[in-house]
Amino acid sequence: MSLVAFATFTDIVAYSVAVPVLPDLTEKLGGSPTTLGLLFAAFGGAALLVAIPMGAVSDRIGRKGPLGGGLVVLAIATLMLAYAETLPAIFAARLVQGAADAVTWVVGFALLADTYEPAERGRVSGIVMSGASSAYVIGPSLGGWLYEVGGLRLPFLAVAAMSALAAVATFWLKPVQTQAPREQVPVLSVLRVPAVGACAAAVVVAAATVSMLEPVLGLHLQRLGLNPGRIGLVFGSAAVASATLHPLYGRLSDRFGARRLTLWGLVLSACVMPLMALIVGFTSAIPIFIVQTAILALVIAPSLAYMGEATSGAGLGSFGVAYGLYNVAWGVGMLAGPALGGLLFERVGFQQLPLWWSPAVLLLTGLVAQVRYGPQRHIAGSATIL
Repeated sequence: MSLVAFATFTDIVAYSVAVPVLPDLTEKLGGSPTTLGLLFAAFGGAALLVAIPMGAVSDRIGRKGPLGGGLVVLAIATLMLAYAETLPAIFAARLVQGAADAVTWVVGFALLADTYEPAERGRVSGIVMSGASSAYVIGPSLGGWLYEVGGLRLPFLAVAAMSALAAVATFWLKPVQTQAPREQVPVLSVLRVPAVGACAAAVVVAAATVSMLEPVLGLHLQRLGLNPGRIGLVFGSAAVASATLHPLYGRLSDRFGARRLTLWGLVLSACVMPLMALIVGFTSAIPIFIVQTAILALVIAPSLAYMGEATSGAGLGSFGVAYGLYNVAWGVGMLAGPALGGLLFERVGFQQLPLWWSPAVLLLTGLVAQVRYGPQRHIAGSATIL
């Protein structure tokens, strides 16, 4: 667990450390705001393409090699960013970094599912996600500070060193004894399991909601006259609350069921979302957004355990493909959320937006809840992974 926690922490730092650095680098190389947006999108696009295939590979050859290899690639990609002198070089580095990100998360959580009993997966997922949430807070600050101290290359060199250390630890550690069998199951056999599909749908809804709130709330606060420092405090306070609660929610999912907590988290987040319309300044933004984020966190760690639960409940041991699908679902939500949120923001305004989004979340959660859930038999079929 410690290894996966450190690997995912490093990965998020590698992503978020670029937040204060890439805009300046892009501008120096003559890039436009559109170029900057494409640089960030390149990361997610590569992750979507790599997630399921690498999950299938890890089911076939084991977790240690792909996880360690992904961290080596992350270190190389970050070094590429440090020494990139043209925009095409930065795009290439971001694509490689996104692919490494997918490997780290997919194989890391598949390894946790292999290693821990179903009754423990919520707890360990919560601990890992707590570290990842902390990285979201630490990364931009660390990147900005290192940039000021040592220039453009230092933030990327520091992250490359962290990635190399995590890779060495991965290859050095002996393989752990697995609690769940690892199977070579055709990808389509996993994707056709209704419970796995339902979990993926819930993840899309959760990711879309999380990613929708960030840009529209930031824009709303900016229009209310808040400076970047205060806007950062609003999001930072919510991130700290989320990181604190992930371990608790993970333990609750072990006790009450991962699927139940995931669905209840979506329902509760939809119910409190109309409160977002009451944000009229800095003093109201912090408590309301902390409440909203704390309830959305109720979805994240339990949903990770839910995917493992749905996979093993179907009699499958192909956790690599399952968590590849999870990663793809999260990426789809991250793409759809800001686009839909921006459209609604323009059409109906910030105060009305939650009143449109909330019923949609309730409706989609209700549809997910209708999917039959429980032990299912499967036919392994061919061992070919496609």
